Amino acid sequence: MKIGVPKEIKPQENRIGLTPSSIKTLISEGHEVLIENNGGFEAGFENDQYLKAGAKIIDKAEDIFNDADIIVKVKEPQPNEVKMIKENQIMFTYLHLAAAKELTEGLIKSKGVCVAYETVTDDNGRLPLLAPMSAVAGRMSVQAGAHCLEKNQNGRGLLLGGAPGVEGGTVVILGGGVVGENAALIATGMKAKTYIVDKSEKRLKQLTEIFGNKIIPQQSDKVNLNELVSEADLLIGGVLIPGAEAPKLVTKNMLKLMKRGSVIVDVAIDQGGCVETSKPTTHSKPTFIVEDVVHYCVANMPGGVPRTSTIALNKATLPFLINLANKGYEKALIEDKNFLAGLNVHKGMVTYKAVADILGYDFISPEKAITI
Repeated sequence: MKIGVPKEIKPQENRIGLTPSSIKTLISEGHEVLIENNGGFEAGFENDQYLKAGAKIIDKAEDIFNDADIIVKVKEPQPNEVKMIKENQIMFTYLHLAAAKELTEGLIKSKGVCVAYETVTDDNGRLPLLAPMSAVAGRMSVQAGAHCLEKNQNGRGLLLGGAPGVEGGTVVILGGGVVGENAALIATGMKAKTYIVDKSEKRLKQLTEIFGNKIIPQQSDKVNLNELVSEADLLIGGVLIPGAEAPKLVTKNMLKLMKRGSVIVDVAIDQGGCVETSKPTTHSKPTFIVEDVVHYCVANMPGGVPRTSTIALNKATLPFLINLANKGYEKALIEDKNFLAGLNVHKGMVTYKAVADILGYDFISPEKAITI
């Protein structure tokens, strides 16, 4: 198959769909790879590296979309890219459609085959293609939040890790999944007082086994969230419902309880955010203020560390991509129910129930859609 890798065009998105190493593997499997000129430059991958791996350098994204059977990206297709998707063309990337009605409409009209990284599952119900970027975003969330707490960033003027004789700040992490665990790793490493809120008692026990008394686990149905929010210097939103819009756990009124200059980092913003006042921001203008609380809501946080993120993402996605290319999408998906869970839109049909429900489309099961 011909596999196309266009340069990412979302603002401040510097990752790339495939590394030279991944391309070398795909070519060894008998496939052809087309990559846009300087597509990996900002992630530290030069054209020469791609050429040595066996890729063909293409000057225009239009030519890649026109020639390729599979398009591999990182972020969701932007409006100009949606227009270029061909009928039956496979799109393999992050989509986050529950919070993107216009994009969903465009993908339906394209009649492409759209497989979303973030809804592919494993046998334990986890999300293996979302996990690497969730880990990066979780670690970055505390790093970004600590920076935003500085006075010149409109924060409280508080050093999250404290100083000799001075206590550190308080971090409240909503959600104990991959984002939450990785945020806790950095927060506890900085010696901040760290709460993790999750609805699963089992998950909280796992986190306690990992972190010991470095964290304060809180079960969501038993905690006084107003009280916890009022204590936070840094609030991390790491709540995820696979493929669906994030629940709004923190209301605008709750912000009035927070300290002046405290910080919210809403990692769930890709799925609409778990804070009522959140709205997507960019790396060039990452923050805004509501009720004297700094909001950091960058929708592509891992794009700020594109080299690390690209390599981590490829380690997870490459085996699935090889299956797609070697077997064709029908066989690759039907043989693997976990991979099939990634099919969100198929030739004009919405095949992921959470997306269909929230956006008001008819739902067609992915098994049925493929056989129609």
